[in-house]
Amino acid sequence: MSAELAERLRHVYWIGGGSGGGKSTIARRLADRYGLRLYDTDAMMREHTERSSVADAPMLAEFVRMDFDERWLHRDPRTMLETFHWFRGEGFGHIVDDLLALPAAPGVLVEGFRLLPRLVRPLLADPRHAVWLLPTPEFRRYALEHRGGTWSVAGRTSDPPRALHNLLTRDRMFTDRLAGEVRALDLPAIEVDGTVGEDELTARVAAGFGL
Repeated sequence: MSAELAERLRHVYWIGGGSGGGKSTIARRLADRYGLRLYDTDAMMREHTERSSVADAPMLAEFVRMDFDERWLHRDPRTMLETFHWFRGEGFGHIVDDLLALPAAPGVLVEGFRLLPRLVRPLLADPRHAVWLLPTPEFRRYALEHRGGTWSVAGRTSDPPRALHNLLTRDRMFTDRLAGEVRALDLPAIEVDGTVGEDELTARVAAGFGL
């Protein structure tokens, strides 16, 4: 079944990675440059939440029931990592269903942190059609501050500095986990540390994809 799905999704290019790694920026640039259809998994999270059942996504259901302090303050970063529904692959099937429903031409570029290597790998007819952008902790912090999103979640808790620390620690651990997965699965990855500009990073991803 995976081989059949991979063939049906041969026209799809995948950009995954950690938060703040530039996935959205690079994806938009590539979509504009090569005339690809852009599928933003972040933009679909609300819809996918509504399409999910408790049986299919129990961690998501539990997360929805929590208030912001319960989500980001009352649990340690390790627990936050292990129980975050999107990090566990809940809702990934909705992404696949959406991609299968899109026309094959002119090609689709899908991006977002929800593209876990272990879930994407069986769907790749060509392993070159996927890459993971892995930001260093320093670059992630810089990127979040630069785009003004540092406090968008943490600021809604009763202790924003502590919540921000928890979030950044959780995201660092998530990126480390992604790095281990791509190595184990022999998939392409690029470390993003700010030493390479957006133009060069876009060119590197395009070359890797064979565009």
